[in-house]
Amino acid sequence: MPEMTATDPPQLPKHKLKYKKQFQRACNEPNEKGKLCGGHLKRWFYLADVLEQACGDVRQAFGDQMEIYRCEHCKTLYLPGPEEPRGRNVAGVGSQSIFGLTLTAKPGEEKEKT
Repeated sequence: MPEMTATDPPQLPKHKLKYKKQFQRACNEPNEKGKLCGGHLKRWFYLADVLEQACGDVRQAFGDQMEIYRCEHCKTLYLPGPEEPRGRNVAGVGSQSIFGLTLTAKPGEEKEKT
């Protein structure tokens, strides 16, 4: 059993918990062969999950409004790290357009395209 450090999240009886690195999008949990899982991390709405409603571990530990991500393959739960911006997409903030504002079509151009 690996030693717990101060940065490890508290573990729940039926779920494995980890902290997500900044802008991490894929699972980094090793599988039984020692290879990384690589599953996509998706925002997990545990209040709507029927299996979690029966278990109730996550809701009891974190309440109703916690932002939690789950691997689509191994079901490891990821909590956002302290440096991660809250409420953002798991893919990150995105990049700004190099062209500035998006312009609408000029009157008359829409008719020519159809």
